[in-house]
Amino acid sequence: MKKLDLVAVVLLVVGGLNWGLVALARFDLVAAVFGMEFGETNALTRIVYGLVGLSAVYIATQLRAIPRRWATTSRTHAHTTAA
Repeated sequence: MKKLDLVAVVLLVVGGLNWGLVALARFDLVAAVFGMEFGETNALTRIVYGLVGLSAVYIATQLRAIPRRWATTSRTHAHTTAA
């Protein structure tokens, strides 16, 4: 689950940076990565945008569980490495 947490956070950062660039510089990073102009989409860009949206839903539904999951894993790891 921690890997899914990390992927979701990375996608949210990508999405946030993209929206910030759209607002500040009228530049669509996702479209540019796929060789497209501002506002254009194709199947690949829609997949990226969809994954960013799914990541937001995942993080929103896991807000309370993620800190517990990471804290539990850290404590467990600390006990196993100390022995």
